[in-house]
Amino acid sequence: MITLREMKIEDYNEIIELWEHTEGMWLSEADSLPHIQTYLERNPYCSFIAEEQLDNQTTVLAGTLLAGHDGRRGYMYHLAVDPAYRGQRIATQLIEKAMKGLTDAGIDKCHIFVMATNVEGQHFWVANGWEKRDSFYVFSKDVPQH
Repeated sequence: MITLREMKIEDYNEIIELWEHTEGMWLSEADSLPHIQTYLERNPYCSFIAEEQLDNQTTVLAGTLLAGHDGRRGYMYHLAVDPAYRGQRIATQLIEKAMKGLTDAGIDKCHIFVMATNVEGQHFWVANGWEKRDSFYVFSKDVPQH
């Protein structure tokens, strides 16, 4: 049986392994353990994992969703479901949990960034009622490290 629970930093090794093996996902230094720990601390009750309990001592990571907000808008990153667990609505359940966390935090709009090359991901989000926005561009710049 698949259960969902809040993501913890202790899950990091399993999470990063899933992310590294998820087609269409792009990782950066922002996905390092210290950065993810800070993100989770700043955004409680927004990021979740799905896992299957195989026996009393063994669980298997089935999916993840990293989500949070800046106080005004919500953001979702790294929705990933292990291929062996796809087709069970795990992604939808993760999104619903994250959206509840964002709603409880007073957030009324959420964005997801999907790589232009991730066609499967784009189809997923549109099929789940998300609107592709063509009215603006995202610009990025690294912050100088001192």
